[in-house]
Amino acid sequence: MIAFAARIGALRGWRRFLLLLLAGGIAGLALPPIGLWPVLFIVVPLFIWTMDGAAQSRRRVAFLLGWAFGLGYFAVCLHWIGFAFLVDAATYLWMMPFMVGGLAAFMAVYWGLAALFARLLWGTGLPRILLLAASLAGAEWLRGHLFTGFPWAAPGLALEKMGATLQLASLIGMTGLSFMIVLWAGLPALLGASLPRWREGLCALLVLALLPLGWLWGVKQLWAGPAASVPGVKLRIVQPNIPQSDKWREENGMAIFDKLLTMSRRGEDQLSGATHIIWPESAVPFLIDESDEGRAMLDALLPDNALLLMGALRRERNAAAEMQVFNSILGFDGSANVAVRYDKWHLVPGGEFLPLEWLLEPLGFRRVVTVPGSFTPGVGTVTLPVPGAPPASFLVCYEAIFPDLIIGSERPGWILNVTNDGWFGKSTGPYQHVAQVRMRAVEQGLPVVRAANTGISAVIDGQGRVLHALRLGSAGIIDAELPIALPETFYAKFGDWVLLILLMLGVLPAIIRNFGSKSGGQVIQCSKRGIVSGKIYATVLKHK
Repeated sequence: MIAFAARIGALRGWRRFLLLLLAGGIAGLALPPIGLWPVLFIVVPLFIWTMDGAAQSRRRVAFLLGWAFGLGYFAVCLHWIGFAFLVDAATYLWMMPFMVGGLAAFMAVYWGLAALFARLLWGTGLPRILLLAASLAGAEWLRGHLFTGFPWAAPGLALEKMGATLQLASLIGMTGLSFMIVLWAGLPALLGASLPRWREGLCALLVLALLPLGWLWGVKQLWAGPAASVPGVKLRIVQPNIPQSDKWREENGMAIFDKLLTMSRRGEDQLSGATHIIWPESAVPFLIDESDEGRAMLDALLPDNALLLMGALRRERNAAAEMQVFNSILGFDGSANVAVRYDKWHLVPGGEFLPLEWLLEPLGFRRVVTVPGSFTPGVGTVTLPVPGAPPASFLVCYEAIFPDLIIGSERPGWILNVTNDGWFGKSTGPYQHVAQVRMRAVEQGLPVVRAANTGISAVIDGQGRVLHALRLGSAGIIDAELPIALPETFYAKFGDWVLLILLMLGVLPAIIRNFGSKSGGQVIQCSKRGIVSGKIYATVLKHK
């Protein structure tokens, strides 16, 4: 293993770049739906050994190494975005390589900067592995916050396929899991050198022991079984499975509406006791709150004690009399009046708004989602009262991927996520999306109810158990009770302060070793100088 590590570290030029590009792509297979997380224990050590070989090179080399590893990773993890450009290929296909390739390349910049930072303090042994884990976790936090943020495909999502270990998210959150998985996966890199000192070897074993211990703790958390249900709340989630190519055709509007109504009734004249019917994002391709015919049909559908929560477009004029369009969730009561309203505020770059529009629009780039006007963001994260149910946090589509932006000032009793993943067909995207929603449930201890146009619709309890789900690409309904909220988790109370402590613990050993060795070297040099000076002085006295 030592000889192999030396050969990896000795690689230069395009061979090293190609190795890391392939290693990063293989690392992407660790994420759902494939979930080959053991590959991380192979590719992360390769990354570390190449960093060892570049420790004395120019700093830009370290950046390029991290960027190459990240480029392979994000190219695999984010390739599903390209499916959106196939829906209207005649208009958007030419944009696909620029948008998908450009996004992967830009996301990889964060990993390049992480490698550059690690290079500044790079050393040997366990401290360099801790340093790399902290650097990548810090980069992931920045990736989720800068430039509106896009924390999709965080390495910590690999734990979604690691069974009960996922429960650690309730302590350290998704970015904390990214720190831990890189740390664990990097430990085999210690085999690429002579045996570490006993103290360092003991520390490495203790770090590795956290993996099975975390799994056992997760098993204990899940031992009690699914949580109880909220009395008096019966959900009916409708997944119509409308192809994206048909969804926005104006002539299909009433046919889609009729399908949703029929599925909500389940072919009967009443709702079988359902108190809350949930339709997916932008459920119908017209402004339902402005349609008298549509409101009348909803009035006929809903009994007095029922509430329909549906994703819908709506519009209103602002103070300047300009028309604004919102991507919203509307709640219609038994009289078809709007009783609840939430406006999406975290819009999708390139989908609902075009970043650098002043530059890209003249070049022919357009938003993938077209509306009569421009989407307007809502006021932000809020907890809203829901008639007949506990207060809820509403999330439209990819708002659910932001761990620290899903809870308002008041803790809700559940999370409602409506989405339209029909843009992405039967790719890996919808599976990764629902995995991140599941992560939010564990982090917050809150049940999640999800309605998706083409799937995956689900009911998830506060410990991440998927109690009910519909397959991707199928039409169907879910009749289920609403799980109760669990007590506030450690992560829900302290948030990313936990991550900050992990980052400090990861960087501190490298700082101590780096600066300690430098100061120690100076002491040795001073001692040698003192010995030499003493000999000269003694010689002078002798001659005198």
